[in-house]
Amino acid sequence: MPKIDKVIADKVVFRIEPAAEDPCRVRRLLETTGVFYPHEIDVAVELVDDRLLKGGASEYYFVFAQKCADTLGYVCHGPITMTEGRYDLYWIAVRKDAQGTGLGGELLRRAEEDILAQGGRIIYVETSSRDVYLPTRKFYLRHGYLEVARVPRFYGDDDDKLIYMKDI
Repeated sequence: MPKIDKVIADKVVFRIEPAAEDPCRVRRLLETTGVFYPHEIDVAVELVDDRLLKGGASEYYFVFAQKCADTLGYVCHGPITMTEGRYDLYWIAVRKDAQGTGLGGELLRRAEEDILAQGGRIIYVETSSRDVYLPTRKFYLRHGYLEVARVPRFYGDDDDKLIYMKDI
């Protein structure tokens, strides 16, 4: 797995608990990527709100990468109800100007470590077949995830759901 770019690493702080400002920060971050629909961004913000409201009782776990007051990236994961050691990776995003620095790989590595520490053994990721998601799909493959399913026309007439998984 590639290491995070030293220029980014020297200035990034990683944390696992959301702060009161994170719903707004996550919204801004996801808007910079140019790939998410507004309703998808709303759902991502709801997951942060859930963790802020419920604390440790929430089923959503996070890793935030922050430089000063700017959130450069984050990942959200959680256990899949009624399974043994299976986790979903719900969101991973890196701000457009920080992409290509290794930050996404570092966030993923930290999420995988957290999942393993919680007793997780397999991680599932769902993503879109739209062309704009090609870099995302390549990212998962580079980090050892395998495409295990394709659900035709799931998100729309020309948009399949792709499911990736990784044994950790």
